[in-house]
Amino acid sequence: MGGELPMTHPPNFASGTVWTGDNLPVMRGINSGCIDLIYLDPPFNSNEDYAAPIGSRAAGAAFKDTWTLSDIDVYEHGELAERSPAAYAVIDAARQTHGKSMMSYLIMMAVRLIEMRRILKETGSIYLHCDDTAVHYLKLLMDAVFGARNYRNTLIWKRTSAHNSAKKFGRITDKILFYSKTDEATWNKVSQPYDKEYIEKFYRFEDRLGRYRAGDLTGAGLRSGDSGKAWRGENPSSKGRHWAVPMKVLTDEYPNLDLGSLSTQEKLDLLDKAELIHWPKRGTVPSLKRYLDLSKGVPVQELVIDIRPIGSRARERTGYPTQKPVALLDRIISASSNEGDMVFDPFCGCATTLVAADRLNREWAGIDLSPLAVKLVDQRIRDDRGALWGGAIVRDDPPLRTDFGKLPNYRTHRHRLYGEQEGVCLGCDTHFPFKVMEVDHILPRSKGGSDHYENLQLLCTHCNKSKGGKTMAEWLAARGAG
Repeated sequence: MGGELPMTHPPNFASGTVWTGDNLPVMRGINSGCIDLIYLDPPFNSNEDYAAPIGSRAAGAAFKDTWTLSDIDVYEHGELAERSPAAYAVIDAARQTHGKSMMSYLIMMAVRLIEMRRILKETGSIYLHCDDTAVHYLKLLMDAVFGARNYRNTLIWKRTSAHNSAKKFGRITDKILFYSKTDEATWNKVSQPYDKEYIEKFYRFEDRLGRYRAGDLTGAGLRSGDSGKAWRGENPSSKGRHWAVPMKVLTDEYPNLDLGSLSTQEKLDLLDKAELIHWPKRGTVPSLKRYLDLSKGVPVQELVIDIRPIGSRARERTGYPTQKPVALLDRIISASSNEGDMVFDPFCGCATTLVAADRLNREWAGIDLSPLAVKLVDQRIRDDRGALWGGAIVRDDPPLRTDFGKLPNYRTHRHRLYGEQEGVCLGCDTHFPFKVMEVDHILPRSKGGSDHYENLQLLCTHCNKSKGGKTMAEWLAARGAG
């Protein structure tokens, strides 16, 4: 198949889909460049066991967050050496400095992050939620997969008010690594309300329209034109300044005012007529009224201290061991996606990402090992939508990629493969006649593979039967171990 694939494709699954099972084969079956935003809250390698309390909505949810080499497919490490040498180097360093447990965990994460990057659009972003157990290794791994230049922020979320830890400072924060796929990633300015102290300090004035603060109507430096003249007996030139009407502020807060073609003096007249000029005591230059009700607040920062963890009596609480507040996902989804975009969570757990995406009119899909995720997303979205919600689309099979276009039957490549391989079976490295060679999928369709030419090879009848439903790397690793 010649030529590069287009960077963006439509999803090959319906919005509202939740897969149950391992997320790796599912992601391998998803079209390239069809996801706008990925949020994941994966295991942290915390060496702890998690379980939801009996009687909670998430009762039955449990997982063990301890990793050894027996928990992963050994072939994945060798596969990384070819697919991402930088990720392979990070994992090898982790093995030497932290041991086999961290190495195993990072292998599990790396192969999945590579697929996540592939399925993201060029305008897409990814947020990886973790604690400080593995965040430093994950940061290096994300640099290796997504590129250090595409690192944007590490959000620090204060998840609890206090924690008593022996011989160290209390651990009360989680980290969220934020990367974009390219410099063209979607970004929307998100603000949060001012706190009470800020309002008391700056919004000191009030009139019939409400509480306001005094915004500057002048700029530094002298001007000889219209903006340097006195207006209503006030001359900013005496203070080394000139009139400077803040057009962006006025466009945002007073969109109905038509100031575009007016001179500076005419703009001031119109603002005064609209009662938007604050007239202070004599000797102080007039200023613009900035009403609290019209303010969008302060832009959100990377330190998140205004979103509290889920309390024991919170309505949204499900009892899921690692549940995060919807408000946290609201902020992330609002900042890095638009209405109608596809939001994806490959470790969707109690479905908070999917619930937040649904409320914000995004399309969404998720994957979780436990079928309980389906139950929780149905319960939580039904609480929002009511009885009209028909429930998630539940699947346990990987989707079939359609981003290669219409492909011929894979067996039609048999002659071409025989010529390229010079009649040699790629399993046993032996030359065979054409009639005993069979077309095989390197990555089986049952694990997200497709019929595109690069995923095909020829094996002799014996090797093809021996390989069965394994990936080529799995089969070779098993043969080597045997």
